[in-house]
Parts: sequence; structure tokens; C-alpha cells
Amino acid sequence: MTSGHASNAYRPVRCEVHSLLREYLTSSRLAEVVYRDDAGQICTTHDVIRDLFSRAGQEFVFLGRGHMVRLDHVLTLDGKVVAGTN
Repeated sequence: MTSGHASNAYRPVRCEVHSLLREYLTSSRLAEVVYRDDAGQICTTHDVIRDLFSRAGQEFVFLGRGHMVRLDHVLTLDGKVVAGTN
């Protein structure tokens, strides 16, 4: 995956972020998710979180409409900062 960043290395997110994401996962609440796509563009969607999982040493969030987003590419969740923007 390319992200337009100087480094494409996965950056782990804080434990609090995992807790927040799990709240949304278990409640099936609709959330505003702002993330950086593979081309480096900032995208905003209103969706539910269907799954959180790890693959090849990276963590992902799977959204209800079928988007799979690397967790460190998620910038905000309902206005709360999730990952760094650098």
C-alpha cells in the first residue's frame, strides 16, 4: 500500500484508540471516519465499523461499505484524533 508518505512503515496506534474502536464495533454506531487513502488523499465517510484485525504485522479497520483501511491511516473518528497526520 502506498500512502504518499515519505515512509510507508506501519505506525502502531495507542491503546485508547483500540478501546474507542471496539466501542464503535460492539455498538454498531454510525461514525464519521476521516482517513488517508492509498493515494494519500484525505477521505471522509459515515459508516459503521464491522471488524478490526491484523494482517502481516499491520492493523486494519473494516468499514460497513467494504472499505478496508490501515489503522494508522485513520485520522479521526467522530472528530477524535486517532492517528498522527504526518
